[in-house]
Amino acid sequence: MTMIRPFGRGAWWDCGLVLYLCTLFVPSGEGLPFKFASVYGDHMVLQQAPHRAVVWGQGDPGSNVTVRITPGDSEFKTVNSDAGVWNVTLDLMKAGGPYTVKAIQYFKGPTPLAVVIELDDLMFGDVWVCSGQSNMQFTGMMGFNSTEEILAANNYPNIRLFTAGLVGSDTPLSNLDRVEQPWSVASAASVGGGMWNYFSALCWFYGRDLYDTLQYPIGLVASSFEGTPIEYWSSPEVLKKCNVNDTLPKKDKPSTDHPKHIPIVSGDNQNSVLWNAMIHPILNMTIKGAIWYQGESNANHPDSYLCLFPAMIDSWRSSWYLGTGGQTDPTFPFGFMQISGNVPGSTNLGYPEIRWHQTADYGYVPNPKMEKVFMAVAMDLWRPDSPWLTVHPQDKQDMGTRLSLAARAVAYGDKNIKFQGPFPSSLELGSSTVVVQYGPEAGHIEVRSTGGFEVCCSPVKNTCDEATAAWVEAPMVHTIHPNATNSITVSTDNCHKIVTAVRYAWRETPCGFKMCPVYGMGSMQVPLPAPPFIMYMRVPQG
Repeated sequence: MTMIRPFGRGAWWDCGLVLYLCTLFVPSGEGLPFKFASVYGDHMVLQQAPHRAVVWGQGDPGSNVTVRITPGDSEFKTVNSDAGVWNVTLDLMKAGGPYTVKAIQYFKGPTPLAVVIELDDLMFGDVWVCSGQSNMQFTGMMGFNSTEEILAANNYPNIRLFTAGLVGSDTPLSNLDRVEQPWSVASAASVGGGMWNYFSALCWFYGRDLYDTLQYPIGLVASSFEGTPIEYWSSPEVLKKCNVNDTLPKKDKPSTDHPKHIPIVSGDNQNSVLWNAMIHPILNMTIKGAIWYQGESNANHPDSYLCLFPAMIDSWRSSWYLGTGGQTDPTFPFGFMQISGNVPGSTNLGYPEIRWHQTADYGYVPNPKMEKVFMAVAMDLWRPDSPWLTVHPQDKQDMGTRLSLAARAVAYGDKNIKFQGPFPSSLELGSSTVVVQYGPEAGHIEVRSTGGFEVCCSPVKNTCDEATAAWVEAPMVHTIHPNATNSITVSTDNCHKIVTAVRYAWRETPCGFKMCPVYGMGSMQVPLPAPPFIMYMRVPQG
């Protein structure tokens, strides 16, 4: 809402009612309209303590601006910059609400004038950004049990939703050019806004599960674009660091089921266009963290992901820290979904290589290269009957549950949460077997199918050179090793050379729906699939 107060006294005039008078009194010419940035709006969530929320907008260069929060008596003063941008950093605020934030711009001159704009029904809580490509853009209406899930959103009025519009730019934008969904209270209408429109199913289920645990307001900002590689979301500095050329393979052909696909920018070079248009404009808003579902569009050139993904996370973190004047954590928690399956029986190794590179080749997160990063495995949530192509799993509920479980451990520091599937700690080579030993944290291992393991057969110890070595199947011979409850023994009978490595689930689509070979039990009785891995044998030379 915009109001003016002429001559510095008297009653405020509602510009929605007296548009002519507001037009008469608001300065024209070089003056800029006084407004909040487009990522702000009624019903939004601002970041709670221990971080300070930043509020910013546009106004007349050189004019004074005062921001007030009610209820309460907090007041903050600033001056519009020469570029017509103002911002204030609010006091530490506990979770809760509702609040009203008023911004007042004062003009000097022969006719003193003040203009006020306000944000109503604001809450303080945690703000999460949800980004990536089509599996993040995939909306609640398209998923399992959509009718019931959308109606259930009416029970979550303290979750607030915002969706950025699909747009790209050759240069960094200071403000979002398009807004698909202004800040809205969670409801059947705001969660069920149509196919590919709003709201992101994964973002919703993630935020809903967090809210069920935290019981305070959650703000979810969806900024995703289908069919896009990571290069589009990365800053020029990241691309330079990773030696990415200006030209990329052309954007993957968009899914025919996506009616809203639009070109991003003209020309062949699309690098950084979504960083410029859908991330850069929101860097001045304090956030708790971000989640990410992307990688399918890099499966045809996976090698660069090893550098790009950790570098992009670091870049987003440092940029948000600087953009909010140090109010966003410089190592804010960052979560991601490992990409799911796609084509059954495919021998294309781009998908497993992306999954591996998503962890900086550790196989798990957090790790020394990716601190305060968490993930959830999704390769077992693929189904052949998805009406949205097999690359788009409908079961975003399990994804949200798994990812929120990891967030509770990594982002919120709950050390009692078990959030990772079994990961091997060592390999023991026998005469015709390999024992895959899982760490004690794996607990009891559940075996749902007996495939998935391969061994590298090489003529040379300690290497697995593609030119001379081959990967062969290694069937399970003991689903649970006789001397342990967290080991699996696989046969090496198919290898007639030297076994130098073991890998697991190294396929584009390694298993059926919730039927990968190895699972562990997470907190809240959530079954957690073991992630893919490669581990090398260390055979003494001799």
